[in-house]
Amino acid sequence: MDKLLFGISGLPIGKDSSKFTYKTGIDYLKKINLDAMELPFVRSVNITDKNKDDVLKSKLENNFYLSAHGSYYINLNAEEIEKQNKSMERIIKGAEGLKKVNGKSLVFHPGFYLKDSKGETFNTIKENLLKLPDIGVNYRLETTGKGTQFGSLEEIVALCKSIKTCKPCIDFSHVHARYNGSLKKYDDFAKILQYIKDELGYDALEDMHIHISGINYGPKGEKNHLPFLESDFNYKDCLKAFKAFNIKGCIICESPILEEDALLLKEYYFSL
Repeated sequence: MDKLLFGISGLPIGKDSSKFTYKTGIDYLKKINLDAMELPFVRSVNITDKNKDDVLKSKLENNFYLSAHGSYYINLNAEEIEKQNKSMERIIKGAEGLKKVNGKSLVFHPGFYLKDSKGETFNTIKENLLKLPDIGVNYRLETTGKGTQFGSLEEIVALCKSIKTCKPCIDFSHVHARYNGSLKKYDDFAKILQYIKDELGYDALEDMHIHISGINYGPKGEKNHLPFLESDFNYKDCLKAFKAFNIKGCIICESPILEEDALLLKEYYFSL
């Protein structure tokens, strides 16, 4: 990718109780100077034969970027093999739905440790990820916000290093919450970007997929998302690190005030 794009997770909020479809949502976001939307496939893949042509047309006319968040019901380390296989089916179905509208990145949480060690969990998840077909969609493995969830920065990067169809989705707010408020200053964000560069190469910094929002957390990690101005998440130093490393790709804002905070990010970034 040749620049850094800014967008939101799901449909925009709009004004005056606006109701959006994917098509009208894309048109609206482009009008207010945003670049991307992450389609919520979290409960079902809602790109269908009925709406795909309108969504694709709006995407192309607006030169818009689409990704999708995969099912919430994915655990590639489930105790039952049947549940692992069902998780694989949900991932593939999401990727196929996204491909219908020329989307590139399907984001999902790979799984949970449950009763297994971290090493055992890593190996089981890796074995399953290696079975996913290469259909031209990137499987974006997301860093998670609680220590009980598989998905530390190191785990995600290690998987992406060894599986060519997988790339990271770095949720900086999740990393912040996972370690009870660990990202406090510029150097904390820079260390993450340097780690990605060292492990995955500079190309990875030119094809980033990022989630970011204000976040509420406690000793056990993530609780819920917040607007930036109601959170201790240091979005300014985060964006300064993005600028210094000259990263490219897509930033998806998951704040409760979606496009308002996405525009806050974009405007601050381009003021640097």
